[in-house]
Amino acid sequence: MTTRNRGKEASDDRLFGDLIIQEKLKESLKDIYYLLSRGFAEKSTVQLVGNRYKLNARQQKAIHGMSAGTQQIIWRTDHSLSPEQLKDKTLIIDGFNILILLESALSGAYVFKGLDGYYRDLSGVHGTYKRVKKTEEAVLLIGQTLNRLQVASVHWYFDAPVSNSGKLKTILRELAEQNNFSWKIYLDNNPDKVLATSDHVVVSSDAWILDRAQKNFNLGKYLIEGCLNDINTIFAE
Repeated sequence: MTTRNRGKEASDDRLFGDLIIQEKLKESLKDIYYLLSRGFAEKSTVQLVGNRYKLNARQQKAIHGMSAGTQQIIWRTDHSLSPEQLKDKTLIIDGFNILILLESALSGAYVFKGLDGYYRDLSGVHGTYKRVKKTEEAVLLIGQTLNRLQVASVHWYFDAPVSNSGKLKTILRELAEQNNFSWKIYLDNNPDKVLATSDHVVVSSDAWILDRAQKNFNLGKYLIEGCLNDINTIFAE
């Protein structure tokens, strides 16, 4: 049994927990929204605004994940399905994206609700996935919730080049067999492209995927706001 956690970094309460800092983050996001909505480049805009508000690299990473322009928000919202629309549908899941988000939320890390309504975290994979104490709880929460919503089947996609992705596939397959989850689990060299071009309902908070997916479901929001308690959430608005 692993004792590893995916919680806060030592500086996170100082960087995100203070109400004055949270207001500063919200103000910076207003500026970013204004500029992105007028066609400014995302990376340079976040850096420009982040420097103006004297945000450090970790805070800038957070506002980058929370930022969006008008057209991005409209597209993502217009192509989002409600929970009631998932019955008998096939979902295709951005595996590391949703799993690490839930592991982070369950472990007490800060999660960030963006201007588009999607939640992101600051953990990431960085070439290697490491199972944590909350991994199984997160997987079971997803499976039980999607069963309750009467989803027909679920296709999980993980980045094949990421170390330990094969072990994670085994864990999910075993949990699916034990709990009667109708799952297929794939390792792919370019899962982002698979998700972005899929005809199925996509589950991801990755901006590049969301801006291309024809149908998406905001599973992170559904779980964090409807199934979890005492989550450290930072809001864009």
